[in-house]
Amino acid sequence: MLVTSFALLYQERMAAVLKTFAAQSVTLALAVAWAAWSQDRSELFITALIALCLKGIVIPVALHRTVVRLGIHREVEKVVGVGLALMVGLALTGLAQALLLKVAQGTASHAREGLALALAIILLGFLMMIVRRNAVTQVVGFMSMENGLILAATGARGMPLVVEVSVAFSVLIALFVFAVFVFRIRERFDTIDIEALDRMRGDTR
Repeated sequence: MLVTSFALLYQERMAAVLKTFAAQSVTLALAVAWAAWSQDRSELFITALIALCLKGIVIPVALHRTVVRLGIHREVEKVVGVGLALMVGLALTGLAQALLLKVAQGTASHAREGLALALAIILLGFLMMIVRRNAVTQVVGFMSMENGLILAATGARGMPLVVEVSVAFSVLIALFVFAVFVFRIRERFDTIDIEALDRMRGDTR
């Protein structure tokens, strides 16, 4: 999952971003299924199924259709270059490791490492929201953060299943709201590049 988070920062084409996010979500489903089997926690199989179907298939396909509908086939708009974004991502990964070593002293080493990995994925998702200007890639960054949260919850003996289900459906509802929002932006401004929206407000980056 950490590798796919870096791959999200590396990709320069919209279709590749969506495929990479789907790969990350499938990896999450496999990780949760492994935790369910190795820890004898059968309820996590439901979480893995939700992650696989909803975030590995439904959401990427829906976003791809949104991209096709809007005619977005060009390269992803970036605030900084790929090289700089990857370097910052490496620094954030090191920061996550350092923080968990300090905060989670006395915790089992595998649990600490899992939480550090999840925190790094969350930070990389947040970084993607900062360094990408397109609204679609920003929502992918947000959902990548949510993948990290699910991984952290699984490693920390998990959230109650009802919370996981509610989060999953909340993400799905948010996706449809986002799609309507994007169509309205495109209809009004003929673009979904947030830099253009900043210019309309008189802001500068």
